Amino acid sequence: MSSRKLSSEEVEALMDGLKSSSNDAYADVSESADVRSFQFGQDDLSLMGDYYALRLINERFARIARSVFLPMLRVQPRITPFPPEVKSFDEYCESIDNFMNLNMSRMEELRGPMLLSIWPKFISTLTASYYGGSIFQADQKRTEFTSTEERVIEIVHRGLSDALTASWADLMPIRITHQGREVNPQFASFVDGAELVIICSFLIQLPDAEAVNIDVVYPLQTLKPIATQLRSRVQSESGDDDVSWRERMERAILNIPLNITALLGEPALSMGQLIRLQKGDVVPIQINEGIEVRVEDNAIFIAEIGEVAGQVAISLSKRI
Repeated sequence: MSSRKLSSEEVEALMDGLKSSSNDAYADVSESADVRSFQFGQDDLSLMGDYYALRLINERFARIARSVFLPMLRVQPRITPFPPEVKSFDEYCESIDNFMNLNMSRMEELRGPMLLSIWPKFISTLTASYYGGSIFQADQKRTEFTSTEERVIEIVHRGLSDALTASWADLMPIRITHQGREVNPQFASFVDGAELVIICSFLIQLPDAEAVNIDVVYPLQTLKPIATQLRSRVQSESGDDDVSWRERMERAILNIPLNITALLGEPALSMGQLIRLQKGDVVPIQINEGIEVRVEDNAIFIAEIGEVAGQVAISLSKRI
């Protein structure tokens, strides 16, 4: 680096140049059609990109959440995730009813809240179907949930929280801690009304019933620390619980317990011989090719009888 200093003549020439070009330093573009006003801090949406990773999380959550509703509905619902949408919390409250099931939780790793919103009609459908009723429920004007519905809400919220934890596992491990529950959006102590939130909606479709929505709402400030990860298009898909339907079905089938019986023989007796049977009588049994091994009363193998370590055993010889 040169240590040469400017001379007084050079400094005066530089200042004269700045003064002479000061009139041309700014241009008046206020009347241009391509110019619009901008306020710093207002365009927060650009920080999150296109929510690519969040869309993958929602798709994974939709698959896992089906197993939460299956034991209650006794049918497999179709859950369709919608693209994430950004609104202020006041705008979101205006788009939902005054009577809702709002479950407020906290994501410990992100140090921020999370809201799970479920429509009351779906709660009624889950409760009725869980106790043997129909999944078709008419609209009702209510202001509170019954104690039975409150219990169903606890079960559903616990299952959906586990599903969200599994869905986020590839991006980052999270813990969801339940904080409270509210039925009126005006009294939900979630975030300030003017604060921006990310709304992830899921459409649940049931046969012979009207489709309903559940919403997972994240404050924008909560997800800002992981904005780079949310913009990433590379996902590991390494979650242990994120398996396909075929793999889960195969795992469930392989864990079904089956009864195995060995049929030594089927001797035939007349009615007279059967009547005259007494204690100590011997009924002869002929074993030709071997004994028959049955699984749930279905003949599967032919085996030979023997002994292993002092225990009676069979050795499978061929498949029937």
